[in-house]
Amino acid sequence: MTLVLQMLVFAGFVWFTMKFVWPPLSKALDERQAKIAEGLAAAERGHHDLELAQTRIKEELKLAKEQAADLIDKATKQSALMIEEARSEAKEAAARVVKQAEEQIGLEIQKARQQLRADLAELVLSGVEKVIANTLSDSAKKEAVDQLINEIAEE
Repeated sequence: MTLVLQMLVFAGFVWFTMKFVWPPLSKALDERQAKIAEGLAAAERGHHDLELAQTRIKEELKLAKEQAADLIDKATKQSALMIEEARSEAKEAAARVVKQAEEQIGLEIQKARQQLRADLAELVLSGVEKVIANTLSDSAKKEAVDQLINEIAEE
């Protein structure tokens, strides 16, 4: 009888445990397992997102470096072009200055030649006047001077 009673109490205990204790315990274990699985999945997603972010960062850095290199290349070309333009403008300005100077020198040379001819004509006239003053008549003097002036002007 004690054995039957113990079996009945044990069966009641098992039934009570299966009915009231086991479901919340099972539910708590399932919830815990779901939380752990969710945490692992979140960690995996986070790891995957981190890898994607690192890949994206590498690509953006590469793109930024390429853009920087392009900008530097363009700036170098632009500066070389500006330097070349400045050189050509300086050469043109120098050529204009040289041309103006040559023209001015040519004018000065012509003025000097004309002045030298005039001075030479005066000297010659003065010398001829002194030599001829005693020997020629006034009309002969005038004719000789005119002829001398024409010869000098033709040169």
